[in-house]
Amino acid sequence: MKKTLLHKTDTLPLTCSRKGTCCFDKTVFINPFELAHLANAKKTTISNFIRINCEPGGIQLKFDDFKNKKGQHACSLYMENFGCSIHKGRPLACRLYPIGRQIQNNISQYIYEGETFPCLTDCKEVLDLPQLTVEEYLKEQQTQLFENVQNGYLEVMQNMADIAFTLLLDTGLANSGDTYTLRNWRKMSQYNAAQLSNCISNEWLNTLLQPDLNLNIQNFVEMHNEIIQEKAQAQFETLSSFEEIKNLAIEIMAITLLLGKSIGAESKSLVDMWIEVALENGAKI
Repeated sequence: MKKTLLHKTDTLPLTCSRKGTCCFDKTVFINPFELAHLANAKKTTISNFIRINCEPGGIQLKFDDFKNKKGQHACSLYMENFGCSIHKGRPLACRLYPIGRQIQNNISQYIYEGETFPCLTDCKEVLDLPQLTVEEYLKEQQTQLFENVQNGYLEVMQNMADIAFTLLLDTGLANSGDTYTLRNWRKMSQYNAAQLSNCISNEWLNTLLQPDLNLNIQNFVEMHNEIIQEKAQAQFETLSSFEEIKNLAIEIMAITLLLGKSIGAESKSLVDMWIEVALENGAKI
């Protein structure tokens, strides 16, 4: 679908008419910080929130509640005749909508999908409401913290990819004639969140999605990165065969891709790029 690029000075019909139509039949991915934030808003544990409100894989909100007149399912967090049950704790995707945010080559851009402004499909009355610049809307929706978190997890994702590269290229695995690792990286680039989570041990899933961190600390993502790096290093030190190295390189890439999906990264293009770099450095496929 074509994407319309926005600038912060662009003025759009961004005052919500509060019909709730955007809470039906959507795909909303959530990163580990947002999971913690949502669980806190629901006054429950992260594991319980995932069990009740997330699709298999733990990083996508369920849209399986009652249907609207179009037969579309509501978000599991939406309450009929009320609205979002955790509005203050909503994730970045919901704060931004109908705007989206994409990151390419470490440059973030605001967009909306299609050539027609999304709200005009079901909420044409927004044309009669005050218009806002993109910058005004972002400030009103308090997106800055969540954008910073998304940027932070982009770095964590790259750090995890670097570990996978180290396992492949710096241990002798690539020089051993291994082709299994890169073939699995490519295969996993096509996986959905549930399939990726099946490639990851419960211990690693808990480390990724349920870090034992205080939600209110300012450096949540940095602390989470340290936990992940320490676990990877400890596991690295126990490896004693190419088989173990290969299995960990594949699992680390699955973790990387699951985290990438949680922040909206496009898996296939990332893996294609990483495979190209690996091939240039002596790996085989």
